[in-house]
Amino acid sequence: MPAAGPVPRSKHVREKHRRRRAEILSAARRAFREHGYHATTLEHIARRLDVRKTALYHYFPDKESILYACHRESLTQVHRHVEEARTRHTAAGDRLAHVIREHVRVMTDTLEGSTLAFEVTALAPAHQAEVIASRDRYERALRELIEQGIAEGEFRPLDPKVPVFVILGAINWIARWYRPEGSLHAPELGAQFADHLIGGLARR
Repeated sequence: MPAAGPVPRSKHVREKHRRRRAEILSAARRAFREHGYHATTLEHIARRLDVRKTALYHYFPDKESILYACHRESLTQVHRHVEEARTRHTAAGDRLAHVIREHVRVMTDTLEGSTLAFEVTALAPAHQAEVIASRDRYERALRELIEQGIAEGEFRPLDPKVPVFVILGAINWIARWYRPEGSLHAPELGAQFADHLIGGLARR
């Protein structure tokens, strides 16, 4: 399998390379959503871009590297939103709501409703270990936000593991039923998720 070519040096060509790479990832996510990761071929992705399969090799050496890039992109975003939440001088519930709303947006907009969250085992061992470690850090960050809410008296005393599992399970399951062409979109969907999921934590 040919290796991905080097990233061009010129600023203009680098930007063109970045845009094309993003287009490939978007086409791949749509193909994964339609066919499933394992049934999707590079031909499926190339046809969506109206290019030959060989054109993809300038950006990615194989399908697994595309899957890995999709995971890295989504995880980078959710970690950034956690950092944003930490800088908000607001109640813990508001900080957690921000993370939930943005995580829903990542699922619906960035991942375009694909089931990539369930395809970790399709990654190469080193990539799989990296993605799992990043997910674990994100899970710990959510627990910390809930622990802060408990300490501040906003959330009732409970084991933060359980609500975090509920939050992640509910958001990840979006990939099983969400359709970009449907009537529900990220802002209203994220607000509803935050309302329902945080409501269960509040002191009565």
